[in-house]
Amino acid sequence: MGKSEVKTLFRSIPVILTLFLGIVTIAAAFSKYYNPADSVYMPILGLVLPILLICNFLVAICWAFARRRRAFVPLAALIFNWSYILAIFQFSLTKEIPEGHYSSNYADGYLKVATYNVGNFGDEITGYSCKEIARFMKQQEVDVLCFQEFNDNQYFPMDSIRKVFSHWRYASMPTEDTTQGVLPIAIFSRYPLINAQFISYPQSVNCSMQCDIVLGHDTVRLLNNHLQTTSVNQNRHKWERDLANTSDTRREAEVVQGAITSLHDNFMKRAGQTDSICQLILASPYPVVACGDFNSLPSSYTYRKLSGILKDGFRTCGRGYMYTYRYFKRLLRIDYIFHSPGIRGYRYYSPDLDLCSDHNPVLMEMKIK
Repeated sequence: MGKSEVKTLFRSIPVILTLFLGIVTIAAAFSKYYNPADSVYMPILGLVLPILLICNFLVAICWAFARRRRAFVPLAALIFNWSYILAIFQFSLTKEIPEGHYSSNYADGYLKVATYNVGNFGDEITGYSCKEIARFMKQQEVDVLCFQEFNDNQYFPMDSIRKVFSHWRYASMPTEDTTQGVLPIAIFSRYPLINAQFISYPQSVNCSMQCDIVLGHDTVRLLNNHLQTTSVNQNRHKWERDLANTSDTRREAEVVQGAITSLHDNFMKRAGQTDSICQLILASPYPVVACGDFNSLPSSYTYRKLSGILKDGFRTCGRGYMYTYRYFKRLLRIDYIFHSPGIRGYRYYSPDLDLCSDHNPVLMEMKIK
């Protein structure tokens, strides 16, 4: 092979890699349309989409500085994923703010909802994080609190937790019967809660809770959810250790296949849980607010199904960049507040709280039309 052929080969490699990256990223844009029961690999593409988008953005910049038309390939990949980009970044600089004190009178239909995966309050023996969360939510004038992984311990029992959240008079809390084998969830409210229903899922430690919030003459159905995790963070070190401890190609392939199988099993469980939630939403006689830790990106089957019948609060009244998971370089948005079209959103935000959890809380101000 001559020098000219070698130069041509090396010049072709960046082009080939750019085309490959662009095609894979465009394919990932369609991952949300695939039920995990119908595809093993498309949901995984959706899971890595944030990394793919960043790579395409950087490649587009490189080709643009080189003044090459090849920059249009990664740009096309970004355009195909525009709906995902809008689900994590809202460009609007102004949002309508309600006049007066939105929560001063429930007869006005104003409501402020917060959802937070509290990570069992970090199993702290002093309840520091629990108390700080209550203080913060009271300061933010939150009307309804939805917690996931809401649990006590022998040093800080449920009675103590309930006392901390006494500002919220009404509560739907886990009982010993419902907490067996699941990650508990709970709802606290300044307004009456009725028709509470605990929802468990087969072969899963995750669950949901449904109840109705009575706002004077209005009633809102609330769904607090904690869906199946992907288990990437829990299993990542094990997978890395297994790969590092072997040089056998067959063993490496087994580890990779085991990781894919684990991810797919969890995708399947989460899809089934999503379908159950959608049935509850469609059957509701009242406007619905569905919130919680969905463990799903905006590129997922779960997000597509829920945003198909409800509105994403961030899309209706959020601004700027939105992430809710504190790790993985803050690239992941997996906690949401969805609402019925009959509910008007005014503000949606996710403050960065460094307390007991690997999640941030999500808060939304709204009004029942």
